[in-house]
Amino acid sequence: MLIVSVAHAQAAPETNAQKDARAPGDTTDTDTPPASPALPPEQPVAGAPGTIDAAAADASAPDIVVTGFRASLTSALGIKRNQTAAVDVIKAEDIAEFPDLNLAESLQRIPGVAITRVNGEGRSIAVRGLGPEYTRVRINGMEAIGTTGGTDNSGGVNRGRGFDFNIFSSDLFNSLAVRKTATADVEEGSLGGTVDLQIARPFDYRKPTAVVSAQASYNDLRKRATPKFSGLITASNPEKTFGVLLSVAYEERSVREEGANITRWTYGGFNGGFNAASTLPGKTLAQINDANPETALYHPRIPGLVSYDIFQKRLGAAGSVQFQPTSKTLLSIDALYSRLDGTRKESQLQAISFSRSGTGKPQTTIRTGVVDGDNNIISGTFDGVDLRTQARYDELTTDFYQVTATLDQKIGDSIKFGGVVGYADSKFSNPVQTTVTLDAANTNNFQYDFTTRFPLIRPGVDVSNPASFGFVNGTSEVRIRPQTVDNSFTNAKGFVEWTVSPALKLKAGADWRRFEYSSTEQRRLSGETVVTTLTPAQVAAATTLFSGFGKGLDVPGGTPTAFVVPDLAKFASLYGIYSNPLYATGGIENATARGSFITVREDDLGGWGMGEFNFADLGVPVRGDLGVRYVKTDQYSTGYASQGAAINLVAADRSYHRWLPSGNLVMDVTDKLLVRLASAKTLARAGISSITPGGSLNVSGGNRSFSSGNPDLKPTASTNYDASIEWYPTRGAIYAVSAFRKDIGSFVQTLSTGVPFSALGLPASLLTGTTASPTDVFIVSQPVNSSGGRLQGFEVNIQQPFSFLPGILSNFGVLANYTYVKSDIDYLISATSAATVTEPLIGLSKHAANGTLYFETEKFSIRGSVAYRSKYLTAVPGTEGNAYNGTNSTTNFDAQMSYNVTDSLKLSLEAVNLTDQVNDQFVDETNRLNVLTHSGRQFFLGARYSF
Repeated sequence: MLIVSVAHAQAAPETNAQKDARAPGDTTDTDTPPASPALPPEQPVAGAPGTIDAAAADASAPDIVVTGFRASLTSALGIKRNQTAAVDVIKAEDIAEFPDLNLAESLQRIPGVAITRVNGEGRSIAVRGLGPEYTRVRINGMEAIGTTGGTDNSGGVNRGRGFDFNIFSSDLFNSLAVRKTATADVEEGSLGGTVDLQIARPFDYRKPTAVVSAQASYNDLRKRATPKFSGLITASNPEKTFGVLLSVAYEERSVREEGANITRWTYGGFNGGFNAASTLPGKTLAQINDANPETALYHPRIPGLVSYDIFQKRLGAAGSVQFQPTSKTLLSIDALYSRLDGTRKESQLQAISFSRSGTGKPQTTIRTGVVDGDNNIISGTFDGVDLRTQARYDELTTDFYQVTATLDQKIGDSIKFGGVVGYADSKFSNPVQTTVTLDAANTNNFQYDFTTRFPLIRPGVDVSNPASFGFVNGTSEVRIRPQTVDNSFTNAKGFVEWTVSPALKLKAGADWRRFEYSSTEQRRLSGETVVTTLTPAQVAAATTLFSGFGKGLDVPGGTPTAFVVPDLAKFASLYGIYSNPLYATGGIENATARGSFITVREDDLGGWGMGEFNFADLGVPVRGDLGVRYVKTDQYSTGYASQGAAINLVAADRSYHRWLPSGNLVMDVTDKLLVRLASAKTLARAGISSITPGGSLNVSGGNRSFSSGNPDLKPTASTNYDASIEWYPTRGAIYAVSAFRKDIGSFVQTLSTGVPFSALGLPASLLTGTTASPTDVFIVSQPVNSSGGRLQGFEVNIQQPFSFLPGILSNFGVLANYTYVKSDIDYLISATSAATVTEPLIGLSKHAANGTLYFETEKFSIRGSVAYRSKYLTAVPGTEGNAYNGTNSTTNFDAQMSYNVTDSLKLSLEAVNLTDQVNDQFVDETNRLNVLTHSGRQFFLGARYSF
């Protein structure tokens, strides 16, 4: 038998997944579609409920195996077409060869999926406008959470339920699937979608196989080359009763991210207002220092420059053992491990007096400036400005491992039993997080100008001269803040399936999950501003010049490209910041660190029943499923909270249960056209660290905040409606339109308000060793329940190989999709009233689009991709009078090219972020600049050899 494709045909072992390139029932070598897109035919054993059965095709083996990008698309469409639920799939192009270097960047090719990048690499996803907190990830059929740490302006450490995809190399997986509609046999917890990641298994391959690949990676901003290696080996006995597989991947990554970091905007009267000698043309002092956010003038809170040097090592391994003693029994044991090691060096230059009360802003004088039509002090010259330069060094490690065991057992001809047990653990550690600051108080002739998107920031002193700065007790800081976050899942589930007739299957099952979370932190016992004052000579001996800032950015003339920063190694060796008792740290015994000690245990017990029907043999082209899931959740959490003058460990527990019905219906109108309808009730539980009864205080430079949890948060519930029309005109092609609506209730939002410290009810001793005073306004944030709202939208999806065109044109093909999502969510704007504001859901981009144009022959392949995501909000309401915070639109271009030298050897060249897309964050509807950074272009040159 021959699979026909213009992709490269080679004498290589076929995977069972590649057989999905043929639609069910296809026994021809033409582009004629099958007579009926029936459900996958029976196999000796089937996967667990809710998993994508990649081996659901005809068991006969073809004579020639076709691999490549086009074949992987066709394979994925075969799976999508056969599912009763709305499922989109991405398949590996070949053995251990995923179409993108990063899992998140592969997922963004799916309609309705948008990604968030950190340091130039995809970290998290949103599905149909719903962010990572509303998207569950399963690995090898079991739920898991992966946690990494990011820069402060990219969200910092992940302390929620979202999954960080940058933990893993894509080489460890052979398929991704995104479920957009619910079925009763798939565990609850998602509103947007459930993502399934699957490693390869030995029985996927028809004979012993080995593959090795090597790449060199180069970032044009960091200007450093790093290596990447991967390999896979698998073998089974001739009887196919026992098989083993092992794959490994190792990668080093060196990037630089730099730009402007403003830390929001605030109004003139905030933090005590400007000095009384301040003047602005046409404005009175009362207008300059107006404390009413509705009428006040706004200015940047901490105008500054930032640069991050990031180095990462990613090591991963996946292994699988399968045992099939009879045709009715299959036992699979899968294991996955990944370690992400990284260091991050941070250099910053800031004007912090705009964000400081007392000796900061009240001593800063506006000499002159310009106010635009949105009440922004868009440019100005200032005296009495406190400058700060700082260096920070982080060591970050994530260890993730998972083990699962899956049993598939067929009893007789009509009954199946399946069971899965597994454990997953993600341990994030930030053992070194050290920041040292140098300060220059009350400098004159400081200027900023935001009339261009990248602002002019011009200090009035020589910031490249160590003599301009001091290290002074009570002002300068040494922050030492090691921290950890651990997530673990213990899973067990089982099901029974009874084939009543060819037209009806009945299924029932139960599942149990235990999720455990814990976090810790240490801080200095004596306070972060308690330091040993240094002489100018001592300061000069422990500094270094950071230079070369601004490459690839449109930096206005006058903005410094070099400035002095502390040399942390010299501070450690000369002044003992890790050995001097003055800089000792503590955990629970430290009043400010205590709030980060959180534990959560959550037990979820579910039971479900459903029926699957397919009436095609009865002459009615209708198939689908109907079922209901019951789930009970028990939560127990601890944290440290204020009780009078003391902060004590407190605990909270709660339980709730839900009934979640669901149904999917597919009508095969013709052999090429089908219609899908679906409806379900779904829920997503509140962010895991949000349900602590404790709170955490933070004072860093000019930033003052207090965050607390809320153990009474309700899960976010949604009633979903979906409909789609899909046309499959020829093999590998689809034209589809989908519409969806989600009625979201009991929405969880984070409410942030400004409150003087003295009104928080916290002991004043917490401010010892900081620059904060009891009268300072702290940004207080707490998650609360609000009334929710409606989300609705549509998707358009096109996939078309141009095999019908003559000559070389037949080697082209295109993928394109567009998603429109609109939501109206009612957000509370005050902790003391029921007043609300209606804005889009946090993390929702109204428009998202992806496109890929490819060309593929037997020897050569090239493709270019573009991904667009419109702006989205990250906080509603914003702080300090801003309506909201958000991230502006992005457009990313990637390209890949490969050449098959022989059937076994392939060379490749890949480029990521060809236009060096900036990360542009804003506050308020007036688009005030918050962050503007870039991370350069990434290039990969590689070779791959298969045995």
